[in-house]
Amino acid sequence: MIDLERYIRNIPDFPKPGIQFKDITPLLADHHAFKNVIDQFINTFKDSNVQKVVGIEARGFLLGTPISLALNAGFVPIRKPGKLPYETVQHTYTLEYGTDTIEMHKDAIRPHENVLIIDDLLATGGTVEATCKLIEQTKGNIIGIGFLIELLFLNGKEKISGYPVHSLIKF
Repeated sequence: MIDLERYIRNIPDFPKPGIQFKDITPLLADHHAFKNVIDQFINTFKDSNVQKVVGIEARGFLLGTPISLALNAGFVPIRKPGKLPYETVQHTYTLEYGTDTIEMHKDAIRPHENVLIIDDLLATGGTVEATCKLIEQTKGNIIGIGFLIELLFLNGKEKISGYPVHSLIKF
């Protein structure tokens, strides 16, 4: 078993003072560590009949696409407004100071398809909660949510407590 924590670099005061940014690029650069991450997610969800893997912009794309291929599932990107070329559905959610919106193609997930959500980091949980609501709008069946990193002290898991959550690294 690889100690994945040693591949996560802390960047102090990024993107603003007081934030300790968790940089995953050292992990992505090491093919053994990266493969280990993907293999752990695959082993966790291989018997879940996943039909679509949803990746949240942008680092969720990096993790979600190889997982979708290994699980013989389609991949669906969740993006910020104006980035997808076809008709979209969207969900607006509240942030600490203001709002944000995410969207996906309206035909990306069919009713009752089994969906696995993948992202790099669970912090406050706002974006992944919005992603869940967006998938529910299209009648998708969320069978699990996977994160490379979970920041326990921010209690983001509370916002998605109705779903099975699997985090590989917990700080």
